[in-house]
Parts: sequence; structure tokens; C-alpha cells
Amino acid sequence: MVVYKDSGDSTFECNHCGAYFWIGEALVKSVRTNNNAPVYTGCCQKGEIRISSSNSTPPFLQQLLDPNNGRQSVLFRENIRVYNSMFSFTSMGAKIDSDINRRSGPYVFKICGQIHHLMGSALPAEGERPKYAQLYVYDTNNEVSNRMEAIDPCHTNKKTKPDIVQGLIQMFDEINELVKEYRYVRDKYENGSLPSLNMTILGRQQNDSRQYELPTNDEVAGLIVGDIGEFNSNRDIIIQSNDGNLKRIFKFHPKYMSLQYPLLFPYGEDGYRHDLTLQPTASELGRQNMKLTMIKFVCYQIHDRQNDSSTLLKGGRLFQQYLVDAYATVEEDRLDFVRTHQGNVRSDIRKNIFVAASSGVTQTRDMGKQIILPSTHTGSPRDMINNYQDTIAICRQYGNPDLFITFTCNVKWPEITRYLNNKQGYRPEDRPDIILRIFKLKLDDMLAYIKFGQPFGEVEANVCTIEFQKRGLPHAHMLFWLKKIVQVLYISRY
Repeated sequence: MVVYKDSGDSTFECNHCGAYFWIGEALVKSVRTNNNAPVYTGCCQKGEIRISSSNSTPPFLQQLLDPNNGRQSVLFRENIRVYNSMFSFTSMGAKIDSDINRRSGPYVFKICGQIHHLMGSALPAEGERPKYAQLYVYDTNNEVSNRMEAIDPCHTNKKTKPDIVQGLIQMFDEINELVKEYRYVRDKYENGSLPSLNMTILGRQQNDSRQYELPTNDEVAGLIVGDIGEFNSNRDIIIQSNDGNLKRIFKFHPKYMSLQYPLLFPYGEDGYRHDLTLQPTASELGRQNMKLTMIKFVCYQIHDRQNDSSTLLKGGRLFQQYLVDAYATVEEDRLDFVRTHQGNVRSDIRKNIFVAASSGVTQTRDMGKQIILPSTHTGSPRDMINNYQDTIAICRQYGNPDLFITFTCNVKWPEITRYLNNKQGYRPEDRPDIILRIFKLKLDDMLAYIKFGQPFGEVEANVCTIEFQKRGLPHAHMLFWLKKIVQVLYISRY
């Protein structure tokens, strides 16, 4: 008889931030705490991450993001990345794999290589069309047509509607402080009162830890006439009126994501910055504040909470792009740390010199600088070799594995289906974070069931690795070594 192990629903709430979670994700699953609730740390680290609630979604954008509002909303969600590109201030520098979505199957946002955000001047070069942030300043009398032609110059996409573009323009003019600052630049440019105009998008002050609060105009940007002067290159963004060069935006600028994803952050909210710290709990008041990492910040963002109308989680395909962008930024930050802390990585310098000399390199300036990824970096050669050697050591101890099991993800699992039923119109690809959390629950249950010894007997050792398919769904490969039963045959002499 086959019995399905149901993991339940995300009906449990974190005591500190109110995030919903499944009981299988809790560190302490039984009722053992003083407030009679399981312990979960995947959201706010038991209260160490304290961020203000996200602002409510503007009514016009809420109507477009709700898939139950008819054909117009469905088309908007299918083309939300196109609409976002029309209003984004920066361009995404990444190699996007567009061929994967030309075949049947769920939508997938896939990139190759490094990712970065670029910003140009406030005005286009002579003879060029305005694009991205320039559309907020130049020729705003024809702004609707300019935005549609900037993204689709051949007018091949018939699903983008001018009335939606016009509505988004009015919405951003009313609520987005970044847009208001660019409109101020437009007014000065059209009046001709400032012949040489530069703008600075300011970062938060060092002693200001607010997040997701409504920004004010005086803390977003400042206008400078003539020379730019001194500025903090790691915190401020300098925009000149005419400059043909693209500038790369610092990945830890507070407006890094708001500039790229205005539909997900319609108010121009601050995002992550590298000087945020964890707040000590009541039992850790004497502990020195530790920095809040970006991956923990994003994990806090993507949790559902009661009475928290997060625009980010409603983004669908754009939300999927944001997750890829955020992960690539986290990975780049980790690689930057490895590159700047090579002294902490043990490496055989003499061997490298010998190899270089053997290949004909006689000058030290021609050797270059080798960057070694430590074994703590997932996917690095040292990490792969360590895992390989550990597995071979298990084989040497217990022999060849007895079971090879592949565990695949199924988006039709009842837990995922029930979650999407509570959000009518949403598809599984709209919430890849939920799919991964359910997969991890199922995988842990599978491993515990086999290691318990009921189906195959007692397990002596096991190895598990998780991979992702081309369409983004995870699957796991598992090896098991079963305990050998030694039977002793006694032969009687009589």
C-alpha cells in the first residue's frame, strides 16, 4: 500500500517577523519553547533581522498584477519584463539565454556569465534615441511612443498597450521619488536655466538603518551645477547631462535594485547596503553587531507575511529575474571577497613558479596573478575534489554503493497546488522560491525514511547531491550503503 507523506501547509508564523513557514522547515518542530511555537530561522534569524514592512502596492499597479482582473492583467504579467525595461533607469549587462523559452514549457529566466547594471548620461547623444533614464528627461511630450520604440523599435510586440504605459507614467510621477527628481531635471533642461547640469543619486547616511520606508525627495538626489566635486564613489551615483560613456552602478548602492526594477519597487525604496547590521536579541545584548549579508536580506524579503502587501512577491516573471539578479550579485560579492583575501588561502607558490618556468616564462611580470577558490566556495575545484575524496573514502570503507536513487521535483505536489490555489491565477514559475522550499522538505523526508531502515534495512552511509534541470526544477542523486548481514553457518561434528 502506497501512502503519500503530506508536508502540510505554511500555516505556522514566525514569532518575530510573522513569516509563514512549513513545520518541516522548523529547527524545533515540536512545541518546546516558552511561547508554545516551533522555531524557524530562515526568515529573520530569530529577530536579528529587523526591517520595516514593505509599502502597499499602488492601486493601478495592483490591478495590473492581479491575474484575476481579466485579459489585460494576464497580458501585462506575460510582458512584465518588457514594461519594466520601459521604465528602468539602468540597463542590465548580462548574456540572457532567450532560446530556452522558444520551446514549450514553463517560463525560465536564464543568464550566462557575470551580471551588472549600467547607467548613462541624463541626455542622449546627438542623433540617438533616448533610452532608460533618458526617457524621463528628453522629449517627454512623446514619452509613451518613445518608451515603446526604445524597447520595440520594429513594433513587433502587439501585446504592449499604450494606455498601460500612460497609466504607469502617471503612477510613477505621483509616488516615485527617483522619477520626481528626474522630472525636476527635465524642467530645468527645458527652461534652459541650467546649461551644465549634473545629478547625484545619494546613498543613505551611515547612521540610518531604515528600509522600505517611503523615501523623501531631499534624501534621494541632489543637483550640482558645473563641477561635480567630491563624492563617495561607493555610495553615490553621479549622472552628467552629456556623457557618452556607460557607468557601472555599485552593487551595494541602496537604489541598486530600485533603479533596475521600478515595477517591483514603485516608490523608489532603498534596498540592501553593505553596512547593515544584525540586531542582537535579548540574550545577546553584549554581542558586537555583525553585518547583515545580502543573501539573508533577500531571504527576509521573499517570505509571505500576514498583512504585508509586498509588490515584489507579485512580480511573476520579473520576480524570477530579480531572484537571478540577486543571486548573481551575492555570488559576485563572494568572489570579490576571495580575490581580496588570497592571503588566507593556502597555495603552493613554489610549485606555481616551477610550472611557469617549465612553460618558458622567465619574467615574473609575465606570470600573472592566480586566483585560487577555497574549498568553502560551492562548485570550486577544491570543493568538488573534497566531495569526491569523501565519497571514495566511503567506498573504500563499505565497498560499492547498494542503491542509486534519483529524486525529482514535481510542481503538481499537493503542497504546491494548495499554495497556488490560495493565490488564484499564479503559476508555479511565478514562485520558484516556494517550489525549492517544498522540494527541500520532500528530500529531507525521503532521506529520513530510507535512513530509518524501514524499506531497505539499516543504512551505514549515504551521499546526496542536488542539481538543477534546464527548466530550473531541482533533482537529487542519492547513494546508499546498506549494512551487510553476516550469516554464520555452524556445522555439527555429530
